[in-house]
This record gives sequence, C-alpha cells and structure tokens, in this order.
Amino acid sequence: MEIPAHPWNHNIHYHRLILDAVPAGAHSALDVGCGNGLLTAELSRTVPDVTGLDADVAVLDNARRHCAQAGCERTSWVHGDVMTHAFDHPFDVVASVATLHHLPDLEAALLRLADLTAPGGVLAVVGLARSRRPADLLFDLAGAVQHRWLVRRHGFWEHTAPMVWPPPHDYATVRRTARRVLTGVRWNRLPLWRYALVWHRPL
Repeated sequence: MEIPAHPWNHNIHYHRLILDAVPAGAHSALDVGCGNGLLTAELSRTVPDVTGLDADVAVLDNARRHCAQAGCERTSWVHGDVMTHAFDHPFDVVASVATLHHLPDLEAALLRLADLTAPGGVLAVVGLARSRRPADLLFDLAGAVQHRWLVRRHGFWEHTAPMVWPPPHDYATVRRTARRVLTGVRWNRLPLWRYALVWHRPL
C-alpha cells in the first residue's frame, strides 16, 4: 500500500505528543502496534535504535517498506504479541498509538508496557476509549468540529491496520486504571476521540 507524502488522520495528528515525550539522550524505542510504521519512522529520526512491533504480518511488511523509503533501514521489526514476546532489553521509550484498546486486560497491558520501559525512560500512549459521561460527549462534540476543519485542510488517510470498535473500556476506566498502576502518570483527555498517558519510570 502506497502511503501519501503527507498523510493525516486522528492518530498521526497526535504523533507530536509522543515525540515531545522522548527524553534527551534516549537510545532505544519500541513502537507497540506500529501499524503502517509512520510513528516508527518519526522516532528513528531522533532515537538510534527503534523497534516496531505488530501482530499483523501484512501491515508490518507495509511498515518495513515505508521505513526503507523514509531512510530508516536500521529499524528492527518484530512480528508478535507485546504481552508475550521475549525482548532482550527494556527501552528508553515505549510508545503506543491506538493499540491499547486491542488488549482486553487493560491493567495487565499497562503493567507490561511499564515493565518494558527502562529506568529513567518514558511510556507514552495515545489511545481510544468509549464515551460514557457528559464531559466525554463535550469532547466528542469538539472533536467532530475539529475533524471537519482538519479534513478540509489536510484530507484524511485511512490506515490499513486492523481496527477494534467500539473500544472495550471507557475513558474513566482507563484514567482510573492508569493512575492506580502507573504512579505519577499524566493523563489528558484529547479531542478527536483520543486520550494520552505519559509516565516516567523512576531510576
């Protein structure tokens, strides 16, 4: 699948949030559920050792081709399940965009991602959840307005990675679970039907 020169969608819109969380001097990064490899390629511009992981063979092959064209040939690729794959080292950056809702046990998934984060490293997640409270609906309304404006400006590129809808967890559950599992986590509810978690693992 050919990826446009400047693709845009809701997930790509928040890549900058992940990139801004990368600590200075980070040497290694893991892109969990790398999909078509766009974030993987962006991470490789600032982090020397980047691994893209996905459970879908076809989308991983597409990510590999995209990264080769983008000049990040040194990137490593893993076909596997983040919950069970045996990595040989933790990572200075563990990034995940629109993947956490594919993992049914939210607490176990957060603990696993935290375990893969090296001491002093960062876990940065942009995820999807289900709206349930009135405040969620206000964000959804703002997101709908923002979506229309941004699509007129950028167009909309549809990725080929598998999708799960509706998400199994609501925003309140994700926030509550993250705060219980990841001490000191920063939580943000975002427009465009997303949330963000940024957690720094203590040294």
